[in-house]
Amino acid sequence: MGGERVEEAVAGAVALLRTATGRDWDGPRAGRLEWSCRYAAEHIAGCLIAYAGQLASRAQNAWVPFEITPDDGTDNEDVLQVVETTGALFAATYRTTPREARAFHPFPFRSANRDGFAAMGVAEVLLHTHDIAEGLGLPYEPPAELAAYVLTGIFPHVRPGPDHWRTLLWATGRGELPGRAPVAEWRWTNTLALPTDRLTLQGVTPAAAADLAAGDDGGFEWLGGGPFEGTREAATMMLKAYEAGVHRPEFGLFVLVRREDALALGAMGFHGAPDEEGRAVIGYDLVAGARGHGYATEALRALARWALARDDVRSLFATVDRDNAPSRAVIGRAGFTQVSEDVGDEGLLAYELRG
Repeated sequence: MGGERVEEAVAGAVALLRTATGRDWDGPRAGRLEWSCRYAAEHIAGCLIAYAGQLASRAQNAWVPFEITPDDGTDNEDVLQVVETTGALFAATYRTTPREARAFHPFPFRSANRDGFAAMGVAEVLLHTHDIAEGLGLPYEPPAELAAYVLTGIFPHVRPGPDHWRTLLWATGRGELPGRAPVAEWRWTNTLALPTDRLTLQGVTPAAAADLAAGDDGGFEWLGGGPFEGTREAATMMLKAYEAGVHRPEFGLFVLVRREDALALGAMGFHGAPDEEGRAVIGYDLVAGARGHGYATEALRALARWALARDDVRSLFATVDRDNAPSRAVIGRAGFTQVSEDVGDEGLLAYELRG
């Protein structure tokens, strides 16, 4: 889907801007930016080829050091041809990049997967085409599905609104939304990935959560053909938090992906952000075929270590069914201690791990 979204965004942008190639692009400013319309168009191409370069090289620590420099005499139509070309290169790179591969991007966890780069590429195209169109006095509104793709991919912290395009413009400081304060500073958010010896805990986006909640695979290839029901319930809970505007992506849901074959084995995550006392609630499950191999313990240790290293987390809390001996063993091996029993109406055992 990511490659198709990039191609659709580029095609729509080029079709609009091609109607104004005979005009001056160097004089007018691109919307609220300090850039000229011409520079903004060149920037779109630069972003697309840069993202393709990151994915192709699997760069892990920095940007691949290259950029596009137009030849002398390049006119506006030539710039659009470069945008088309870099868009095609990026879409092709996306399609040949394994789903689990990640490459360097600074915001905010220093890496992104191919879907994160695709969402960023679509965002660059949509937003800067809007800027150029505003500078040239052209009407522009991309398909709502493209704006929603960006919002659910790299703006998980933004409460969705009824108009995806207006919400994206507001979230990037380019417009207003009734009932919401203007945005002066903003930054998109790629998913967090936590590696262990045998697994990678891959953060779930709102788009993937909606897919899981609807009964699909969330974009993952699952051992046994699909996730356990608890994963779908957790995805539904995360989706509700996103729709309410209280979701924090680092305290969301993670899918446990086995590194040797890229198969998803289960899910683990938080019931929400830490409370005022710094306590976060954690839960997990595995598909039947992955149980008994220590995967849950390995993942829980990694997630707990990451969480308790943060300043806003002082303790982790979990509840386990009294009759679920394997789960009780997992949480014990991860260092949790039982602190109470008969929690709620279900008679659950409560466990805690303090930093």
